[in-house]
Amino acid sequence: MACNQPQKQKESESSFALKTAYEGKFYIGAALNTPQIQGTDTVSLAVVKQHFNSIVAENCMKNEVIHPMQNQYNFELSDKFVAFGEQNQLFIIGHTLVWHSQVAPWFFVDHQGNKVTRDTLINRLKDHIYTIVGRYKGRVNGWDVVNEALDDSDGIRKSPWTEIIGDDFIELAFKFAHEADPAAELYYNDYNLYDPRKRAECVKLVQNLKQRVLK
Repeated sequence: MACNQPQKQKESESSFALKTAYEGKFYIGAALNTPQIQGTDTVSLAVVKQHFNSIVAENCMKNEVIHPMQNQYNFELSDKFVAFGEQNQLFIIGHTLVWHSQVAPWFFVDHQGNKVTRDTLINRLKDHIYTIVGRYKGRVNGWDVVNEALDDSDGIRKSPWTEIIGDDFIELAFKFAHEADPAAELYYNDYNLYDPRKRAECVKLVQNLKQRVLK
């Protein structure tokens, strides 16, 4: 009997899955990088399939990757990411539609290198969101619409978005995302929300969005 115990323990460990342990309570999610999306990192993909029931894009949907030029979109990796989620019946989250970092250089300037006008940037923002969310409408379950827009200690972070559009770029982004796919869940994503001041700013921001956008 004793000699069989290690084998039984190994079989038990291999059949255990976090996603079933917390089923019905919340999703267990993982961010997928390029080797995983392309299928070359088979070891970690096996872990994802066993333990996770939700995935989020790490970099393939960020502005500089998916929209590198004004009239050019690159959906190669994002298409594979979404297809992997569908094939494995995972809850799929797109990340991220708007961020102050990893934005393609052309996005905030005109052909002469000058800052674009508020109206121009709003139109670019709308096109960006409509194109991406529209492509995956009904397939991507939720979107990190705006990422890390809060400064650690001073409310809305200063960025080209606020300099050219103003703080309402956040509201506009959520409005466009909701219009592009009314059924998708929409998220605001940030870090260090254990800090009471930043958490309070985040709560205020989300409450305002719920009142003004998601009526």
